[in-house]
Amino acid sequence: MNATCSTLEQRKQRWCDFYDMSKPPQHLFLFYYNDGTTPGMPAPYPENKQERIDWAWDNYERQLKRIEWLDDDWVPYANVYTGTEIFAEAFGCGVHRPENNNPCAIPMITKASEVAKLEVPTLDSPPLAMLFDVADELYRRGGGATTLKMADIQSPMDIAAQIWDKNTFYLGIIQSPEAVKELAAKTNQLLTAFLDEWFSRYGDAFIAHYPEYYFPRGITLSEDEIGSVNEEMFVEFFLPHLVELSDRYGGIGIHCCATARHQWENLTTIPNLRLLNLVQEEDVLRDAYEFFATNTTQMHSWPGTGDAWTFPEMYPADSRVVITVWSDDKDETLDVTARLREVCGRV
Repeated sequence: MNATCSTLEQRKQRWCDFYDMSKPPQHLFLFYYNDGTTPGMPAPYPENKQERIDWAWDNYERQLKRIEWLDDDWVPYANVYTGTEIFAEAFGCGVHRPENNNPCAIPMITKASEVAKLEVPTLDSPPLAMLFDVADELYRRGGGATTLKMADIQSPMDIAAQIWDKNTFYLGIIQSPEAVKELAAKTNQLLTAFLDEWFSRYGDAFIAHYPEYYFPRGITLSEDEIGSVNEEMFVEFFLPHLVELSDRYGGIGIHCCATARHQWENLTTIPNLRLLNLVQEEDVLRDAYEFFATNTTQMHSWPGTGDAWTFPEMYPADSRVVITVWSDDKDETLDVTARLREVCGRV
């Protein structure tokens, strides 16, 4: 085993240990280092398929090279990136493709009576088939040893909320709950078929679509609609799918950028919640670090204030946190890395 492979295996094992709340390490750290030389990412449009593959492979090789000098917990990956539209598009939604942002689905359902007519697509649907083409090629180039970054996975209810116009979707939760559940069951059926195929082709381990953390086994997804419903609706419409997915795949990581403090207690009831990422203001996240300290590992949008090596002092003593640091200066990065390694017990 060469030095790079050995280093990668050590990093992956640290992540595995990190998810075990009874083992060290208590903190991991990731550098978002930008030296200004990485080419711009091609938009995730179908016509850019080959450019996306070539860009992703070039970026993967750049990440491998940084292992030679940057000793953080980053696991290099080949990026199978998308917008949020992929599953809704497979169901037949149109797609808006802006010039300077990711694609998004255009809703196709406006009333409950339309749900029953909606058929669950197969994995041969063009947007999903193309993703497997991209992932197959990246995986082939790496000889089956490349870790892939997962496509943008939304929860079954979040996908349903893309397909059903939100002007009537939330009314549907109240007035036509069975239709909403039927739609979510259909999106869940497609989602699990996609994930089953993904894991059968590329193995259990991957990098989450957002934020970029290593997941040795399980499923990671975005759950952003829970800020718009009350606690009882979460339990009735959202929780069953999250429990099922966690049980089916052996754990779950959740990203949420909604204003959803009222759902925190419900989130703690999800079995094998391995990592939680919240995108909120500092005061909310300070409370979140405390609330979830003994429940799950955390990787929020506010990692701390001031010098990165002082961040752990801001977290509850029993919390487990991924520290994120941004830098465009190599010497500064090396200095901060050395200090963080000491603080995280890696010296």
